[in-house]
Order: sequence, then structure tokens, then C-alpha cells
Amino acid sequence: MTSPTHLLLRGRPSHLPRLLHRAQQSQKVVVVAAAAREQAYSPYIISSRRSISTSQPNPSSSLPRPIGTPILSLGPNHSRTMSTAPPSKDWSAAQYLLYTTERTRPVHDLIAQVRPHLTSHQAPVIYDLGCGPGNSTSALLSAFPGAQITGVDSSSDMLKKARKELPDVPFTQADVSSFSPDSSPDLLFSNAVFHWLRTPQRLATLTRLFSDLRPGGVLAFQMPDNYTEPSHTLMRTVALRKDTPWERYFSDTAVGELTDKQRPDLDPIEPASAYYNALSALGAVNLWRTTYSHVLTDAKAIVEWVKGSGLQPFLQRIGDEDARKAFLAKYEEALRGEYPVMADGRVLLQYPRLFVVAVRG
Repeated sequence: MTSPTHLLLRGRPSHLPRLLHRAQQSQKVVVVAAAAREQAYSPYIISSRRSISTSQPNPSSSLPRPIGTPILSLGPNHSRTMSTAPPSKDWSAAQYLLYTTERTRPVHDLIAQVRPHLTSHQAPVIYDLGCGPGNSTSALLSAFPGAQITGVDSSSDMLKKARKELPDVPFTQADVSSFSPDSSPDLLFSNAVFHWLRTPQRLATLTRLFSDLRPGGVLAFQMPDNYTEPSHTLMRTVALRKDTPWERYFSDTAVGELTDKQRPDLDPIEPASAYYNALSALGAVNLWRTTYSHVLTDAKAIVEWVKGSGLQPFLQRIGDEDARKAFLAKYEEALRGEYPVMADGRVLLQYPRLFVVAVRG
């Protein structure tokens, strides 16, 4: 038997089974040795090394090339998508990553405010909640090269893409509303996930996660705040149109009625004051709101953007392909009336987001 080439890999003990399974799948000989290291880590000897990708999203185009959206499960009746569609339907990483540069901008903006809180940590423990296809995880790896990062998401397709891009990072499939980390992390990071939770769950989940952090631990998240933006109001308006090929697919739900928890549209997020009041009793809270003006080619490009996120629950309800195409055509037509063409022929998609960085007291 040939002796394997060994390397020292540091990670949480709970990740060892996944590492072994991955190595066995690749038909590599694995030798495991362990010795306790500090409190949360053990070194493992395995037989292969793969470098961690820290590539940044391509900034060269306002319409990045198609390659794959976030996210994670949201609660009892949702599978990250909060949809009533059959569970076999999943998110499309390729659709989400059509706009990877634009979608990753708030990740970098959030990291910039987190970085000062982790300067004393050479190997911070980080959980990327709603890691999606790994774009936020990659940004975290670049910002904190020595970090022990775990990606968490509910979408199988997203995790498949993330594992392919970052093979040395552990990823786990889980529901953010009930997820708890294996140990107390230095940072819980989340890019565009918690707005998928229904209102009663959202603040309760964030408060639970924050309260479980040790003193100095950081909870950092951002959420789209676009419930009243034309891109989202028109989803509801078009879905409610009568005598259409898609009408019957929404007949069992009250689109736009916040009391109907089975509807495809999301709940509006709470005002910033609600997050401050919920978290400030447990530590210091920094909040801000940014409206991004994304330059897109036309109304059809807006459709492609939201097909990777907020439009998904609507489309998953429409079981007929022709009805789905008709819905998208009417939605695009409605968008053209709300997003005026700029001097160069493009349109501006206004995209407000709420950011929160809370440090446990």
C-alpha cells in the first residue's frame, strides 16, 4: 500500500465526518490523527490539499456573465424560497449569479464595518448564513484569510455551486430560523436572508442568534427593503390580474394580504427602530440604510434580476410554462412604465437595503 501524502487541516470536530466523506469520494487514502487544540478546534491529518479560492466577483460589467442566488430556508412553510411550490423546486444558482457583481456589493460594504471588530482575531470563527452560491463566503475568505468559515444555506443547488467553487470550505444545509452554530462564533454574517422570514419569526430569530453569542461576538446582516419598490409591487399587481392564464395558480392565496402566510410575496421588513430596540438590550448596535442604483440594460434585465430572488415564489406557483411566459411578459411590460429609460438607453434599478452590525455586550 502506498503511503499517503499528509497535510494538517484545522477545523471544528463536527466537520470531520464531512471531510472524511469528501476524501473517500475522491478515492484518496485518509489517515486521521487528532490532538485537542484550544477549545473549539482539532487538527486532522488528511491526504490531499486544495487551495481556497478568494477570487472576487467580476467588476467589469453591469451585466455579469451567466454563472449561478443565495439562501437558506426560512421557516415552517418555506424552503428558503418561502414558496408553496412543490419541494422539488429549488433556487437556481446560475440565475442568481447573472448579477453577482451587483449582489456582492453590499457584502463588501457590510464586511467593511465588521472588520474593525475582528482585528484581534487571527483565526475568527465565522458562519455565513444564507451563503448561496458562495459569493459572500469568498468575500469573507478574502477579508479574513485565517478564518474558520462555515457556509449555511437551505438550497441544494446553491450549496452545490458553493462547494464546487470553494471545495475546502465546509457547507451545511439548514434552516436559518432554527439553526444554531456548533460553538459560539466570533461572527454571524448574513447577506440578504432574513427578509425571507415572516414578520413574527424575523426579530425572534435574530434576537436568539445574537443572545447566544459570547461577549464581543458580532452579528452582521443586511436585507433588501424593497417591498414598496415598483419591482416588487408589480409582482403582486400582475399576479392579481383577472382573466389571465396564471389567475388560477393564485386562487388559493391572498397575494398582498399580510395575514395570509401562504402567499408568495414577502413580508415588508420592520423599520430600523425595531431592530435597534430588539438588539440594543444585548449589545451595541450600528444601523444604516443604503439605496443602490443599479445600471441595467432595460426592463427585461430587471426581470432577470428578480427571477433570481423575489420573483421565484410567484413563478414556482405557476405550473404551466405558457402561463409562466405570459406572466413574465406582462410583468416586464408593467416595469417599462415604472422605470424610465436613461439618456444612454439603460434603466436604473433602485434597490434599498438595511444594514445592521451588532456587537454582543
